[in-house]
Formats: sequence, C-alpha cells, structure tokens
Amino acid sequence: MTTLHNQENLYYKRQLEDVLMRYLDIFPVIGLTGPRQSGKSTMLLQLLKGRFTYVSFDDYKMTSLFQSDPERFMSLYNNRVIFDEVQKVPELFSHIKVAVDNDRNNYGKFILTGSSQFLLMKSITESLAGRIGLLSLLPLQHSEIPEELREEAIFRGGFPEIIKRGYEYSEEWYSSYIETYLEKDLRQLTNIGDLRDFRRFINLLAARTSQLLNLSGYARDIGLSVSTIKRWVSILETSYVIFLLPPFYENFGKRIVKSPKVYFYDTGMVSYLTGVRNRELFENGPMSGSIFENFVVSEIIKKERHRNSQADFYFLRTSHGDEIDLIVDRRDSKEFLEIKSGYTFRPQMMKTLENFREPRQKGILLYRGDTIPFSDNISVINYADFLKAG
Repeated sequence: MTTLHNQENLYYKRQLEDVLMRYLDIFPVIGLTGPRQSGKSTMLLQLLKGRFTYVSFDDYKMTSLFQSDPERFMSLYNNRVIFDEVQKVPELFSHIKVAVDNDRNNYGKFILTGSSQFLLMKSITESLAGRIGLLSLLPLQHSEIPEELREEAIFRGGFPEIIKRGYEYSEEWYSSYIETYLEKDLRQLTNIGDLRDFRRFINLLAARTSQLLNLSGYARDIGLSVSTIKRWVSILETSYVIFLLPPFYENFGKRIVKSPKVYFYDTGMVSYLTGVRNRELFENGPMSGSIFENFVVSEIIKKERHRNSQADFYFLRTSHGDEIDLIVDRRDSKEFLEIKSGYTFRPQMMKTLENFREPRQKGILLYRGDTIPFSDNISVINYADFLKAG
C-alpha cells in the first residue's frame, strides 16, 4: 500500500494506474467512467499533473466558455487535456472527433471522464468509435485499502473519501452522496418523477441485495408500473449504483433460473440504506450474509475491471435452489465460486461446486475462516487471502 501521509494530500495507489498509462500509448482518447467520488479525477491528477491540463465541466465557467465559443475553447484546450464530467457537454464529442482525426497519430491526446455510463457511451458510439479506449474506476478495492480498515470495509464500503477519514462521519457522507445523486445526477439523466418513490426504491433494492431481481414484486411494493421500475433499474446501473449479475445458461437448459441478481457496487451504501450502523449490527443482523456476498462479488469485479481483464461474470441457480454464487468466465477457463459468511469450514459447503463444475474447471470456496488444502481443483480460501492475491 502506497499512501501519501499528509492527510490533505492522502492518495491511495490504484491498480488501474498501469493500465491507464499503457492506454495513453495506444489510443488518441481515453474514456474513464465510474461512480461519483470513486477517485477518477484524483488518480488522473496524481499521475498526470504537469503533463495534462485539467478542465472540469462541474465548473459552470468552463461549460459557459465552451457553449459560447466552441472553436475558441478547442483552440485553448486541444492537446493533453483531461475533460472531467464530459457528459454535461455532449456537443464537445464532435469537436474532439475533428481534433483527433486531424492529428490521428497523437496518442493520449484527450482523457474524458464521466459518472454516467449511458450518456458517455451514447456520445462515444456516435462520435468516437474506434478512437477511444474505455476504462472503469470503481471505489477502492480490498488491496488498495489500508490493512487496518479492510475488515471494516466489508460493511462500510470503499469510497476514498470515507477511507481517508477512517470512516469518521460516514453516515453524513453517504447521506450527502445520495442526496447529491438524487438532486444532481438523476435530473441530468432523466425525468425521474417522484424522487420520494425513487428513494424508496433504492432502499428496497438495498434490503434485497444479493437476491434475484424481481421487477413485478418491486412494482407491487411501491405501487408503480413494471416499466417504471425497469427504467429505474437501468438508471441505477448506468450511474454505477448497482450492477446486475446475469444467470449462466450453458449446458443446464430449462432447470436454470432466468432472472439476474442485483448487487451494489459499494456495500457502505447498502449498510447506510438498511440501518447497519456498526460492526455489531452487521455481524448479528439479518443483512450479514447478503452484505458479505455483495462485498465479495463486487470486490472480485473491481479486481478484474481494474486490471482490465476481459472476464465475464455470472451466477447459476437451478429451479431446485442449488446455486453457484459467482462464475468468472475467462473464455478459455471458468472459475466457480461459492461465498459463505461464516468462519467454520464444513465439507457439505462444497456440494454444489462438486456437482456443477467440470473436472478441469476450478472450484473455490471463499469464507471468513482459514485457507486450508482441499483437493487439486477445489480450493478453500479465506476471502481476504483471495482478494489480495494477484
């Protein structure tokens, strides 16, 4: 762990840094997405200060300058520029396209960041296809967090700002984060309608994290149409609040449950929304297993995304209730993972792994107990050992 010890300038080294630096030699434009406050601007300024000019479209003056005279703006900011929250000025993309096409062999010319996957991807598809390398920066992953806070991160989350404060005032921070998201980002994304209903929906999803997505059940509970709930799920996905884990169908046919499962990118938000205020409430409360599963699944996805692997992720559940919590599909191989929140290993925990994986595929049980030998292709691993490896 590399940190700067001056609290004001505290910086946690990110695993994505090496990939980003490599992309600067490959693509004219880099697109960096991720949730608000995941550290996108901080990482870029840490790595590229003095080499790139930083322009934030959270600054109204910059937005105004571009909109009043785009040609002049582009003459001022035409090379080695970081454009932050670029989804706020979608007209900029056509100007970037022209600038890149007139200087095609200049790699690392622009870096674009955004906290809305949908708005950024829409503009990229229309203007920058073939010219841009896309990366995602999610909240701090397990190996990026100071060791003394890693256990607490299971239920308190991984946003850099609250890690930097050692989780002091985390309740106030999440309250502000959600209100900013509701008032600022959502109005930019869509006409959401009644924000109170939307807030109730986020709370409902948090209470049912790590469970199957049940659109009709949510619609019934809140008193809205299924189409509205479906649209809201998409909004939460594109703004990096939640992600859906699709079911794995291959070779299992009609016995397989077809609905995805829903998870939050950050378990601190789940805890805040469900009233898990401290370790005792996490360990002894009804959300313990769901939060731990959400934590491990999201951490594995962070780990893979931050090293820019091309892995896909699935779960498997039969109509009889047998389940594999996570399948990591690397095209040429698959890992089947079971996640248990307990500390004690029992051989029956391995039953579904033994039933579903093929002999040469790797099976892994992740839990909170000790890493122990089991068999050649099935491993029993402490979750922290697994997350900090590789």
